[in-house]
Amino acid sequence: MIEIIAISTLIIAISMAFLCIKLVFRKDGRFSSQHIHDSRAMRERGIHCVMDQDCEQRRKSRLAVNEING
Repeated sequence: MIEIIAISTLIIAISMAFLCIKLVFRKDGRFSSQHIHDSRAMRERGIHCVMDQDCEQRRKSRLAVNEING
């Protein structure tokens, strides 16, 4: 039982060390954004985040309702 806990703790510690390498050795010390809207390649292809798509559709439907009522 103790061996399993020790091995698990060692694996977690090594994983955390590998994750921290990028933070320690970079100037700005941050991870790059993983959001779709922050990716230039995705924007060039016209691919948007689901939150952006939802906001856009709500705006379009609100404009359509205003055109019908007004």
